[in-house]
Amino acid sequence: MKKDIHPRYVMAKVHCACGNEFLTRSTVGDLRIDICSNCHPFFTGRQKLIDTAGRVDKFMKKYKLEKKAEPSGEESR
Repeated sequence: MKKDIHPRYVMAKVHCACGNEFLTRSTVGDLRIDICSNCHPFFTGRQKLIDTAGRVDKFMKKYKLEKKAEPSGEESR
């Protein structure tokens, strides 16, 4: 192996938005993350609302479009 071409692999402290902290190793140092395995819905089984509400309404308002009525379930043939 060539010398001095690999990044340093050091201990890093990971800080989650939920308050969870843990140690791991990383090449970039300390990390701040939004979701970890302690608060992620896949691991906890709980639904966590992420700010996705209102995107369609914001798009419609931006382009001044009206929402079309949803189909009633019957298809016209």
